Amino acid sequence: MARKLTSLLRALRNSRAFVGKQDIAYAATILGQAGQKSIRLGDDCAAIPDGDGYLLLASEGFQDSFVRAMPWFAGYCGVMVNVSDIAAMGGRPVAVVDALWSDTSEAAATILTGLNDGAQTYNVPVVGGHTNIRSSHNSLSVAILGRAKRLLTSFDAKSDEMLIAAIDLRGHWHDPHPFWDASSSHRGSDGRNRLRADLELLPSIADDGLSHSAKDISMAGLLGTALMLSECSGIGMTIALENIPRPANTPMERWLAAFPSYGFLITAQSENAGAIMARFHERGIAAAIIGQCNSTQRLTVTWEGEQEVFWNLANVPFMGVAS
Repeated sequence: MARKLTSLLRALRNSRAFVGKQDIAYAATILGQAGQKSIRLGDDCAAIPDGDGYLLLASEGFQDSFVRAMPWFAGYCGVMVNVSDIAAMGGRPVAVVDALWSDTSEAAATILTGLNDGAQTYNVPVVGGHTNIRSSHNSLSVAILGRAKRLLTSFDAKSDEMLIAAIDLRGHWHDPHPFWDASSSHRGSDGRNRLRADLELLPSIADDGLSHSAKDISMAGLLGTALMLSECSGIGMTIALENIPRPANTPMERWLAAFPSYGFLITAQSENAGAIMARFHERGIAAAIIGQCNSTQRLTVTWEGEQEVFWNLANVPFMGVAS
């Protein structure tokens, strides 16, 4: 009989969202050599030096199946996931633009309403874009501009640092999808203020020099995100699944495949880890040390007395963007 941990990790490696992240390697092969040498592929945003700080540029696209199934939420996510990328880089959002294709004006209206609600919630204006409501399909792409004073990057995690997970557990599932939504039901005036202040924790951590490396938990799930962070920084990690903040009564396999609306991995020296977690705890956000960085280039996982290597980056790259 296969070990429980082995079965869990195999399912995660074979999941559609996890495998999809490997498509980045295809784009990196073509664009990597032609891109700006000062802009590193693999981060949550492109960080463009500008004066005494950085302009941050990112975009997110949404598949037709998701947009058709949840048009309002797709529009809302267009802002929500982008502001998360900006925060993960230690930045604050400035504005977004969108590109929308829809087959009816009714579908477009629902998507755009969600986009506008997200913009109002996070106080990020929609300043332009592209609209086509005579298309054969429904899809959405949203790009965001932000600004950072000091960066949190995917390339600056160190082998002697602790790995912290900070996740807002005050949410709900969008069944049957893997989305843990701790945002869209908190859009009243008090909720909006809280959501904005929660995001402000990341740039404040960067500005205060408590960390130099972070990544938001993406569709690849927590372990996939940790793997991307490890690859970019050229390090390894050991992660204890028991220590990951998790909603009550949620199976581990489902949680590790989840895309939380507010979820970040942050690395820090041990002397700064407590101060970082305290900032999240003060705002009611779960945060815990879930692992230790190391120099192995392997992502090793422990759970219920078992231990297994999830991925060996020294043998097989994941995104093909190693530092």
